[in-house]
Amino acid sequence: MALESASLTALRVFREVVDRGTLTAAATALGYTQSAVSRQVAGLERAVGTPLLDRHRTGVRPTAAGRLVARRAAAVVDHLDAGARELAGLPDEHATVRLGWFATAGAVLVPRALSALARSAPGLVVVSREGYTGALVRALRSGTLDLAVLAQLPPYRPVDAESPPLTTTVLSEGTLRVGLPADDPLARLDAVDVDDLRDRAWIAGPEGSGAMGVWPGLDGRPHVAHTARDWLAKLALVAGGHGITTVPASLVGTLPAGVVAIPVRGGPVEDRRVLLARVPGPESPAVARVAAALREAAATP
Repeated sequence: MALESASLTALRVFREVVDRGTLTAAATALGYTQSAVSRQVAGLERAVGTPLLDRHRTGVRPTAAGRLVARRAAAVVDHLDAGARELAGLPDEHATVRLGWFATAGAVLVPRALSALARSAPGLVVVSREGYTGALVRALRSGTLDLAVLAQLPPYRPVDAESPPLTTTVLSEGTLRVGLPADDPLARLDAVDVDDLRDRAWIAGPEGSGAMGVWPGLDGRPHVAHTARDWLAKLALVAGGHGITTVPASLVGTLPAGVVAIPVRGGPVEDRRVLLARVPGPESPAVARVAAALREAAATP
């Protein structure tokens, strides 16, 4: 591979394409036209002498060579960016850490950690974004994220099949609950039987999004009355009496008026973990500081 002949722009573009999963999304993120992104990728493929992307109907996936180039591109770009900061005279405490998180982590955990960092390390810049677990893991592997807060379901297998495995830390564990309108007859109980959840109207996340909403393992096809990815919208619909939804343990203390979260009896225990993940290897002081803030935020009642 003649990767040394590739331009820095091509490496930046390719890393973004792998992270975003489509040429269009990469072009939007970079402020380029799609044709410009396509030209940069084609030029990089010519430089290395092998296809780097598999094209399919919904987007692109990196080939084995593409995954290798994406990792090397991330290392090169990050190294040069660090050098530019040093040349500009920026001290280490002004480093930027790129953080990804799954939907409900943005309700409590991430804002709490960012507030603590604003007080303890005001020069540290954290750039964050929400995403699905699969997209966040790809971004870690491609080098466009430094840390990712991920949700994990039993049996708690590795978050992807690549080697070496990502370095992960358990931030919290909790049991899923069901969110009910405060005036629902079941809301007065200490716990709800799983049989009482059958034939209820549910407020769920979009199909295939990984977002929760319907209690796992219910018999038959659940009646999904409303679909919403945003948790605030889900809980507002519950408060209005338009259905019920699942509630992670981490959100129990932040529910809006008109919504209660009740444990569920019967069937398997629905435990959930929140993980902090990063690519294995040396951890920069800035990344370590953000990771510590997230651990402290998760440990705060």
